[in-house]
Amino acid sequence: MGSIRSRRRLLVAVGTVLALGAGASACGSSGDGGGSGGSGSAQGKKVRLITGVKSDPFYITMTCAAQAEAKAKGMDFTADGSAQWDVSVQRPLLDSTAASRPDGLLISPVDTSALTPSLKQIQSAGTKVALVDTTVTDTSVGITRISSDNEKGGRVAADALAKLMNKKGSVIVISVKPGVSTTDARIKGFTEEMAKYPDIKVLPTLYDNDLPATAASQIQSTLAAHPDLGGVFAGNTNTGQGIATGLKQAGKEGAVKVAAFDAEPDEIASLKAGTLQVLVAQDPTAIGRQAVDQLANAFEGKSVSKSIGTNMVAITKDNMNEPSVSKYFYKSQC
Repeated sequence: MGSIRSRRRLLVAVGTVLALGAGASACGSSGDGGGSGGSGSAQGKKVRLITGVKSDPFYITMTCAAQAEAKAKGMDFTADGSAQWDVSVQRPLLDSTAASRPDGLLISPVDTSALTPSLKQIQSAGTKVALVDTTVTDTSVGITRISSDNEKGGRVAADALAKLMNKKGSVIVISVKPGVSTTDARIKGFTEEMAKYPDIKVLPTLYDNDLPATAASQIQSTLAAHPDLGGVFAGNTNTGQGIATGLKQAGKEGAVKVAAFDAEPDEIASLKAGTLQVLVAQDPTAIGRQAVDQLANAFEGKSVSKSIGTNMVAITKDNMNEPSVSKYFYKSQC
């Protein structure tokens, strides 16, 4: 699901590729948390990855990249993920991993605070923790945090929708649930940017608990209550799929403009069909690869970047066949 941290505003014309800042910041070097002190080797280190939702192409793409990078460095790598976006589902995976005492853990926490005690415990036992895609509020957790600039992605979505809506009408955000670092940031960026368009009314955000059927029902109810609805921002992939279904059932596909996060196979198909108009794609390949690289740096006593932001692009029907854009499409298998 996706967090780079730069804050400068980027206005975008629909159909152009967005290079949303891709910098690394604040290299750290203190004890277990910073990756300095003494030489070592990444060869043979036991590294585990726990993703947010195992079946999600975003996380599949990330896992493929991390696995390939770990193999190249001679690491003992395995991956698992939650069956659904829920603390009660991810916690047993984390507990099982902690019991195996890996040298390194890559994890996409499904909540900003609920898993913090467990993460601090595994970290204090000597496992080097890297947060990928999502984060936790406690900054003492993790030697590195690697993700997309979700606030900026939300702002990009707002500007793209405003343009498509001719800067008037009602717009709504439908997202997963409160308390997820990536989607919370997307909503924040979207609502702040949309406030710059006085003739667009932003309706209260709805949450679908990551269930496409719920999103479909919510968009249909919103259409009935707000006939002037001109745009929707989908907070993640499942929500985007549900919105596309709901609009199609209501006979409003194309009439109501939709900006969605990610570039999963179903979303690409919806973009081609004209049900979705803009996809704000992340770079899960870079997230997975760089997370393994940062763990390797820590094992080898090199500097570790505490925060790394990865690129994003805006994909439209007009530019989706360009190689520089299509390389951001997500995979359903390695």
